[in-house]
Amino acid sequence: MICRTLREIEEMVGGYELKEENENKIIQGVTIDTRQIKAGQLFVPIVGERFNGHHFIKEAIEKGIAAAIWNKNETIPDIDIPLILVDDTLSAIQRLAKSYREQLKVKVIGITGSNGKTSTKDILASLLKSKYKTQKTFGNLNNHLGVPLTILELEEDTEMAVVEMGTSNLGEIELLTTIASPDVAIITNIGEAHLDELKSKENIAQAKLEILKGLDSNGLFVYYGDNPLLNKKIKNMNINYKTITFGQDLSNTYIPRLVSSDEKGISFSLDKFHCPPFYLPMLGKHQMYNATAAITVARYYGISFEQIQDGLLNVEATGMRNEVIHTERCTILNDSYKSNPVSLMAALDTLYSMKNYNQKIAVLGDMIGLGTDEVNMHREIGAQIDPEKIDYLLTIGPLAAHIAKTARPRFAKNKVFSYRNKTQLVQKLKKIMEYESIILIKGSRMLKLEEIVEELQSEEFLEKKEVV
Repeated sequence: MICRTLREIEEMVGGYELKEENENKIIQGVTIDTRQIKAGQLFVPIVGERFNGHHFIKEAIEKGIAAAIWNKNETIPDIDIPLILVDDTLSAIQRLAKSYREQLKVKVIGITGSNGKTSTKDILASLLKSKYKTQKTFGNLNNHLGVPLTILELEEDTEMAVVEMGTSNLGEIELLTTIASPDVAIITNIGEAHLDELKSKENIAQAKLEILKGLDSNGLFVYYGDNPLLNKKIKNMNINYKTITFGQDLSNTYIPRLVSSDEKGISFSLDKFHCPPFYLPMLGKHQMYNATAAITVARYYGISFEQIQDGLLNVEATGMRNEVIHTERCTILNDSYKSNPVSLMAALDTLYSMKNYNQKIAVLGDMIGLGTDEVNMHREIGAQIDPEKIDYLLTIGPLAAHIAKTARPRFAKNKVFSYRNKTQLVQKLKKIMEYESIILIKGSRMLKLEEIVEELQSEEFLEKKEVV
């Protein structure tokens, strides 16, 4: 993590009015959240729509912060810690991260895309660890605050940093890539996520391609080569970076082929390369593409195929994404972090492929952020669901109700149900669920469907089987 004197911090953020007696005081790490403070950190209070971090300064002091950056327009309370004044604390933490990154010798790999960012990040970090000291974005800290915090957490001797970059609007990834200055940029794919803000797939592709604005002039660009829109935009940009593509089209540099898939993971091979198949203990055919994107970068940095084999076996995956949870009564496929048409169909394909279960149930929530055509996109999912491959379909939310309505005529009677209330949905699960079932939980983050996952693991649920 960053360890600097307050004088150095003041220079890095463009601050002022630090008292001379505090210039040599050292901070170790940066925080914006009083709930996660560690002694000796620099506190950067952020002003949001519904909160103002400056109001928590006394709590931060009680927990041991060494100093704070302070918005010049905020009233300074009667406190006895060093302060550095700035025009805006959000801009200050971003400038601090950019300056710190410029001082490090680390290689940064930036990852963006509509789907697969987090899985690709997790896989790539595991591969790079076999040869380099590696750090990665923690959890899902991939926005205008998450990326700076990720950079500021890097140790001075970190050799590889895998940084996830998310967006919901044009200009956001340009900011993030300018802060992180990646040596490698990856675009996993282009889908329908954030259509409500970005309005079109063309704008989504444009937003993802902003990652190149911070890419080192001698850097590597890796992208999904099967997307016509992405290919068209890249061709029109006259890119001079070294590029590597992955996908099924024969023109791609890396072409993965699925060998087998089961409830423990997938096996896949790579065309054009003389190496044995790879095994990845993550569920779903779509993970093959995420792994391939990671392999391209690992090979670029000299990781052998043997090291890649080992790295794939030891991926530390971020939770709530195709997370398999076993209970006494059922297996839960927890994919509750987000949902859009591409990721939802991938999750359903994974559910279809699971073997040796007495019953398969899909619990699907609203897909948020799809723009003006969101109702039709939900209807299209309902039309694509295969009634021969799942036993029950339960939806939750007003948009997901359109999935149920479209799917219902193709299912047997009383096999499709739609709810607005999680408690009612869980009660229905209690009635219909058999032992040794598998249940997919998939929905946008706003719905907090992990609450259903938690309920399915509760002692009350496990012990009680209601009679239909």
